[in-house]
Amino acid sequence: MDQLIIDIVKNESPSTVEQLIRLVKLRHSMSEEEILKNILSLESRGKLALRKERVRSHLTPASYVFSTQAYWFWATIIVAIATTTLVFAIPENAYPIVYARYVLGSVFVLLLPGYALIKTLFPTKELDNIERIALSMGMSLALVPITGLLLNYTPWGIRITPITVSLLALTLVLTVTAVIREYQAVR
Repeated sequence: MDQLIIDIVKNESPSTVEQLIRLVKLRHSMSEEEILKNILSLESRGKLALRKERVRSHLTPASYVFSTQAYWFWATIIVAIATTTLVFAIPENAYPIVYARYVLGSVFVLLLPGYALIKTLFPTKELDNIERIALSMGMSLALVPITGLLLNYTPWGIRITPITVSLLALTLVLTVTAVIREYQAVR
């Protein structure tokens, strides 16, 4: 059976596994499942090489941004803008609503800039979620002090308004760059 499959691949060059199964089935009376098991066995032993064909996406950049694949983009944008709004709208002594500001502010500072950078550097599924979150926190812990250091040498200094606006700008720029890179990777 293995030799029959190899001969069909050499002589007839089927373009898909489905075509290969049909050709084998014409010459041998086996079920499709058994033929597929033999094909996969040949591949695992290195006697047959199957190419993984990439499915091209027909999405435009605008339709991609509004698709379910880019949910992370909108979640990042919404959290960043909501945090910025809360920082400027809620005074520091407005208890208990100030706790929402603290929670979102922590996410804004400790996660979002690094997440946007990691998503820019690794736009597809190279990292699993735990790795992505851990690297995001580490990168945020590196980006935020650098932003503060750069702000120290500007006329605005290190105050709540310039820090919030600069982190918002950094996060938005990195997020837009990440969604562009992700779109290019999937199309």
